Amino acid sequence: MAAEAAVFLAHGRDGIVCIGDAYGGTLELLADQLPLLGIPTHLLLGTELDQLDERLASLSGNAGRLVFLETPTNPALEVFDIAAIAERAHAQGARLVVDNTFASPVNQQPLALGAELVVHSATKYLGGHSDLTAGALMGSAELIGAVAGWRKNLGTTPAPETAALLARSLRTLPVRVQAQNASALAIAEAMQAHPRVARVLHPGLASFPGHALAVRQMSGFGAMLTLEVAAEGADPAAAAAAVVDRLKLFTLAPSLGGVESLVTQPCTTTHHGLTLEERQRRGISDAMIRLSIGLEDPAELIADLEQALAGAAG
Repeated sequence: MAAEAAVFLAHGRDGIVCIGDAYGGTLELLADQLPLLGIPTHLLLGTELDQLDERLASLSGNAGRLVFLETPTNPALEVFDIAAIAERAHAQGARLVVDNTFASPVNQQPLALGAELVVHSATKYLGGHSDLTAGALMGSAELIGAVAGWRKNLGTTPAPETAALLARSLRTLPVRVQAQNASALAIAEAMQAHPRVARVLHPGLASFPGHALAVRQMSGFGAMLTLEVAAEGADPAAAAAAVVDRLKLFTLAPSLGGVESLVTQPCTTTHHGLTLEERQRRGISDAMIRLSIGLEDPAELIADLEQALAGAAG
């Protein structure tokens, strides 16, 4: 959030268009706080990309306009065409900022696809051990330089010990992410065949709506996947919670990207700040559980999910 806030204030003071789902705190910052500072914001669903040019044209000034997106998104793993959106933003004189947290630099390089700036929650894959909190911003020296004053005077700088932990973690980033990629895909394939799972969202599955784009744009599909539990007439949130409560190897926590596997319900954690109606508009079902796959044996994680699903059904 520190990295995002700094880049919005430095480069987006004429207005920001956010495409698709994003971290709940990001949506709150864009919808509620930035307009208080006179910064106009527009939130578009992924299905509303046809409105992008019109929304950008409605923003005027010389302090900077931004298009912002996550890809893959949280929690539905929606994949956006970075190169195509960058071209549209540039045609309107705007810059593209991509939150690359879910993919990590190992799986996706937005700067090479036309984005000007990339943000990461370094708490996640860049840190990778669930022992630090930080943000990261990548881009040209010129664009980063314009952010530096905001970062310094708002106090959004990591402590030295946090920076040291992050430097340690980056040394193992490729090895960790590649192993997590393989495990997540194996688990997604197993879960899509389970009768108690209504839907599996993971870019590596051939059945996933954005699979072809992910193959073209990403070098790996990531370690995040979302399951939608088959509620079978029961309250969907309660049905999902029953599965989560029975898991033994997954830790219940709303973070991601660490060496341990985590599970969370978006409706009660990352997106609890949104109304039920807004979650439904964004396709965030109360029956969803989001999994962050760590470095455990994938066969053991599959077995844990299978026992949790079976037990919750009983």
